[in-house]
Amino acid sequence: MSRIVHLALKVDDLERTTEFYRKVFGFVEASTEKVRDHTSRHLTDGAIDLALIKYDEGAQSAESKAAGEGPCIHHFAVEVDDVGAATRQIQSFGCEIISDPGVIPVKFRAPGGTVCEIVPKGRYKRPV
Repeated sequence: MSRIVHLALKVDDLERTTEFYRKVFGFVEASTEKVRDHTSRHLTDGAIDLALIKYDEGAQSAESKAAGEGPCIHHFAVEVDDVGAATRQIQSFGCEIISDPGVIPVKFRAPGGTVCEIVPKGRYKRPV
């Protein structure tokens, strides 16, 4: 069975948002990295990966615009056994693939309009 393993928030202040989730809820910082046109900071509660995404000024990629302007829930990720097979199933439903070809995770617009991504099992590790 697939499961939701990740939730990404598009934020306007990476440091203040990180401090909030650390101090108020006890989330632990797992990693921070520059990815294409944004900085992605991953926090965890021990069960789910919470990514705080801060896009570069003037970012124009499809991913940066996918969830709309301003801070919002950007996307969630579902862990799958086979990314290729799941991508084909997604396409068979007529879903729009948002990420560039060959990029994993595969982001897409799900029926109903929300942005989702599929990831291979084990992409988001639980802290020890």
